[in-house]
Amino acid sequence: MRRPAGPLRRARRHPVRLNRQQGIDFSVVQRRGSDLTHIGPVRTCIGCRARTLPSELLRVVVVDGAVVPDTRRRLPGRGAWLHPDPDCLRNAEKRRAFPRAFRVQGPLDVDRVRGHLAQVGKEVAGSPRDQQEARKQVDPS
Repeated sequence: MRRPAGPLRRARRHPVRLNRQQGIDFSVVQRRGSDLTHIGPVRTCIGCRARTLPSELLRVVVVDGAVVPDTRRRLPGRGAWLHPDPDCLRNAEKRRAFPRAFRVQGPLDVDRVRGHLAQVGKEVAGSPRDQQEARKQVDPS
């Protein structure tokens, strides 16, 4: 059943869209501190609440009451997105964002995610690529 169009019915406008012909494109996102504009799907980090590309985030899921990293993005269930940064993990724990994001009651164990982030941090800091780049810097004189 259609509602009558007239003075009794006000047009409800979406709070973000300007009108039907001209809308805001949410596929274009600029992350804080980045200089490039990205095009594609957007996810929100549950730690810092920054919106960015999924390729910059780590997907995490709940398995048996523990939060585990889903590096291949194939594990079943509701997922949440987190920057691979210990500060974002700390913020998410402090804000109690994991139970809210996964819609579960009570605290969740995040030790596996913390271990994964520590492992990723070690690989980045001591990667052979960094060592090769350091060797390539030769004084041209």
